[in-house]
Amino acid sequence: MVGATMSRRELLTAAMTAPLLAGTAGPMTPLAWAQTGKPATAPHVVVKSVRRIFHNREHNAFTDLCRFRGQLYLTFRSCPDGHMVHPTSRILVLRSADGVDWKQVHEFRVDQRDTRDPHFLVFKDRLFVYSGTWYSGKTTLPRDEYDLNKHLGYAAWSDDGDQWHSPVMLEGTFGHYVWRAAAFGDRAFLCGRRKPGFEVLARGEPRTVESLMLESDDGLIWRKRATFQETAGDETAFLFDPDGSVIGIGRNGTGKEAQLLRSIPPYITWDRSYLDRSIGGPLLTRWGDRYLVGGRKATAEGPKTSLCWLTNGQLAEFAELPSGGDCSYPGFVELPNHRALVSYYSTHELNADGTPMTAVYLAELEVAE
Repeated sequence: MVGATMSRRELLTAAMTAPLLAGTAGPMTPLAWAQTGKPATAPHVVVKSVRRIFHNREHNAFTDLCRFRGQLYLTFRSCPDGHMVHPTSRILVLRSADGVDWKQVHEFRVDQRDTRDPHFLVFKDRLFVYSGTWYSGKTTLPRDEYDLNKHLGYAAWSDDGDQWHSPVMLEGTFGHYVWRAAAFGDRAFLCGRRKPGFEVLARGEPRTVESLMLESDDGLIWRKRATFQETAGDETAFLFDPDGSVIGIGRNGTGKEAQLLRSIPPYITWDRSYLDRSIGGPLLTRWGDRYLVGGRKATAEGPKTSLCWLTNGQLAEFAELPSGGDCSYPGFVELPNHRALVSYYSTHELNADGTPMTAVYLAELEVAE
């Protein structure tokens, strides 16, 4: 039994080193989950703490979080020039043994490209960090010159978390804006959106953008597996079940409602339905035997970072994290004893001179059984 006087560091270290609980019921496959008529249950979640863990007076955004070889890893984009497309941006990777103290272990940038939206994938005993990159040239790219056809995926990867290889161009991703990845068996799958036929006139990301499921057997060379959104393609998170069936949460372009996507091998036919809200930078994962969805929601007070249970095709919010303005893009790691860590970024705090700061935060959560 953990003593009441243990520090936050000791509690997190104990959680990190304890084995995950065994014997819990596994999650239903998407088809069974979609057909069940049982009422949704929404366990109560306590936000135990929220800490700002990185701020360097630059724009720090688009986080992800994972566990690899017993350590926690955090990644995000840092840029001295702000949110938009700048060749000065870089991807940082931090590591922690206890979730309290973090040390940078890697960073990479791509010459004349804006690196952004980094995401982890643990695949074939390697840790990958994927980044979509806008071509910018030597200076900031004006918005009316954004062109998906010049987008290109890059990666950093490591076998041990100490020695890194980067930046590595992802073959098969030119003209694709790559986003979250997931693995099933000996294949990795990546969300990539592109203009149909690589149309050359439209700039930016028009609603005609389509979303593809890209497939790889080594995490570096990619090919098309399927088109899962013919229009309004956008940021999409995949989650596979043991039978190979997959569900996804798609941001859905400029639409007001995110999409819930479902498919089974060979992932050619997709079922799509709308959720009750928009979700910016969607996260889809499991916490215990439940599905968890996170991302940015719209409120009367402005954008907020939100976490929800997904049950029977419906969202039930259980936490709104301290956030505002430019925010969200959460990462998630489950800890033993019904606990978890969530990374995200936000612009709700101010620097000493009164200017907004865009910083990275870490929330500690616990299911109150």
